[in-house]
Amino acid sequence: MAKQGKRLTKAYNGIDPVATLAVGEAVKLIKSRASAKFDETVEIAMNLNLDPRKPDQNLRGTVMLPHGTGKTVRVAVFARGDRAKEAEAAGADVVGAEELAEKVQAGDIAFDRCIATPDMMALVGRLGKILGPRGLMPNPRLGTVTQNVTEAVKAAKGGQVEFRAEKAGIVHAGVGKASFTDDALVDNVRAFVGAITRGKPSGVKGTYIKRVSLSSTMGPGVKVDLAGLAAEEARGQ
Repeated sequence: MAKQGKRLTKAYNGIDPVATLAVGEAVKLIKSRASAKFDETVEIAMNLNLDPRKPDQNLRGTVMLPHGTGKTVRVAVFARGDRAKEAEAAGADVVGAEELAEKVQAGDIAFDRCIATPDMMALVGRLGKILGPRGLMPNPRLGTVTQNVTEAVKAAKGGQVEFRAEKAGIVHAGVGKASFTDDALVDNVRAFVGAITRGKPSGVKGTYIKRVSLSSTMGPGVKVDLAGLAAEEARGQ
């Protein structure tokens, strides 16, 4: 078993591994133990009672975090003509068509989110084996295949987070930075949980959300009280 370092030992000190905390208390505890030399990301992990391999239990979507993620998101847009100009004006970092596809094929992927206009999907589709495994393939369901590139670019840069259930039914995402205020992080957590709740697949039976936990990049995980979290989310409606 790997030896736990002094910093991590200190971070875990005083945390009951089986206790569940109200979301506000969990946020305070996570922030107090985010002691790395960089601004740690606060991450949420949700264990869901679903099997994403089944078509009626697949979960995928996006949510706008009210206070953003604290992360600089680099956006690429596949577009031509006026749509390309719109994308550039909206703040896209990379805009192009065939020349952009050539860069991607060469391994030059200097972006975190990829958007495309519908007429570009024949070209983008050829890049599926490259973009797909990285979670960058544009998708109409996620709003990343669209004619409204201005809105898509601004959403991507303004705090929109993509989520997708993994094989074990786990969904995780960054919901802010340790430098955020407690209230901002609570708002973001509530927004994320609300999106997952509203996105409940039709094939899910029984209890949908089994467990929710928060952690920072280098810190310990803390379990969040589900009943209290549901109440927090309801107050934010």
